Amino acid sequence: MVLHNKIDKRILKEKMLTATEERMTISFYKYHQIAEPKNFRDELYVLLDSLGVMGRIYVAHEGVNAQISLPKNNFEAFREKLYSVSFLQGIRLNIAVDDNGKSFFKLKIQVRKKIVADGLDDSTFDVTQTGVHVNAKDFNALAENPNTIIIDMRNHYESEVGHFKGAVLPDVDTFREELQVAEDLLRDNKDKNLLMYCTGGIRCEKASAWMKHKGFKNVFQLNGGIIEYTRQVKEQGLENKFIGKNFVFDERLGERISEDIVSVCHQCGTACDDHTNCKNDGCHLLFIQCKTCAEQFNHCCSEECKEIIALPEDVQKELRKGINKGRQVFKKGRSEKMIYRKVSHQTPSIL
Repeated sequence: MVLHNKIDKRILKEKMLTATEERMTISFYKYHQIAEPKNFRDELYVLLDSLGVMGRIYVAHEGVNAQISLPKNNFEAFREKLYSVSFLQGIRLNIAVDDNGKSFFKLKIQVRKKIVADGLDDSTFDVTQTGVHVNAKDFNALAENPNTIIIDMRNHYESEVGHFKGAVLPDVDTFREELQVAEDLLRDNKDKNLLMYCTGGIRCEKASAWMKHKGFKNVFQLNGGIIEYTRQVKEQGLENKFIGKNFVFDERLGERISEDIVSVCHQCGTACDDHTNCKNDGCHLLFIQCKTCAEQFNHCCSEECKEIIALPEDVQKELRKGINKGRQVFKKGRSEKMIYRKVSHQTPSIL
C-alpha cells in the first residue's frame, strides 16, 4: 500500500475547491514518548486516509501535532478511531471557528525530530512542568490584573493581523527565536503574572515550562490557544479581548475573530489583513495584499514577479530551477519589495 499521495497538488487543490461535501477543520496535539515514530506514522496514515482526512501532521519521538480537515459526517467515526489510540484518548480537538472546511487538499504525515521546532535541548529542563492552564474566563480576569504581562508566543506575521489587547508582540520569524526574545524582554519582571498564548496551545506547552525553568514564578498559558478561547467566548457570552484575525497554517491563512483590521496592505498601505502568497512560484512570498493591489500586480508581490508569471511556463521553471525558498517565504516583514511593511512591533510597556 502507498502511504502518501502521488497525485499532482494542483489537481488535488482544484478537486477540493469544487467539492460540495461539508468539511470541518480541526487541530490537535499531544506530547508523548513514541518509541517508533515511523511505524506510528504509517498506522495513523491508514487510519485517517480511510475517513477522507486531509491535512498536515508531524510525528516525532516527543509526540504528534496535527492540523486537518475531514467530512463533517465522518467526525464521530474520526473521533472514535482517534481515541482508540491509547495516548490520544480524550485529547482536546480544536475546531476552527471561521471555516468552510476547504483548508487542506491532501493528507501529508511527516516524521520529524520535533513536533515544533523550538531549538531547545529538552534534557536540560523538565518539559512536564508547564504553566497553569487557564480557560477564556480566567484569561480575561488575569488580563485585567495590572500585575499581568500578556505575551504572544507566535511569529510576527501571525500577530500582525491579530492579537490580544495589550499583549507584548515579539518581532520574530520563528518560534526558536521567540523563546530567547521573550526571555530577554521580560527578564526584569519575573515576579509578575506571565500570561502566554499561541494559536492552539502547543507552543505554550514547551514555552511555559522553559520560562519557569528560567525563573519566572507565575506562569500561565491559554488552554487550547486562540482557537479554543474564541469558542468559549462565543459559547459563554464572554468579552472578546482578541482583535483581528487568527493566522492559520492552511489554505485559509486566517480565521476572522473580530471585525477589527489591525494591519495594512504591504503594497499600498490600505487597511487590510488578507494574507496571500506571491503567485510567482519562484518567490511565493507570504504578504498582506488588498484586492486592488491583487488586481494591479496580478496577485504578485512586485512588478518583477508580475513580469515573470507572464513568461511561458517552461521559462519560469528554468528561472526558478535550484531555488529553495524554505522559510524565507514567511519573512514578508523584512522583504525590500514591500513598501508598507511593519518593521517592528511597538512593544507595550511592561513596567
